[in-house]
Amino acid sequence: MASPGAAGSIRLDKLLWYLRFARSRSVARAMVAAGHIRLDGRRITRASAAVHAGATLVLPLGERIEVIRLIALPLRRGPAPEAQACYLRLDEGAAASS
Repeated sequence: MASPGAAGSIRLDKLLWYLRFARSRSVARAMVAAGHIRLDGRRITRASAAVHAGATLVLPLGERIEVIRLIALPLRRGPAPEAQACYLRLDEGAAASS
């Protein structure tokens, strides 16, 4: 099986787990199935949806909403700094005021 970066896309549930937005892939699948995640403005309900670098994701995380742009595909579930290097937060102003 090829690495996620080699194909140019990665499954949404795997991405959420790699980027540490979910504690496990099953939790990530449940987040997607709930229908609250948006990928480039479209509501996504399939955990197998392909995500490419440059995509914008809107994620509900507890009481807040995270808007991120994926700048690189992660190759593994590594330490938090490695995961955070793969995306940019687009709502920094909202996070700073809370």
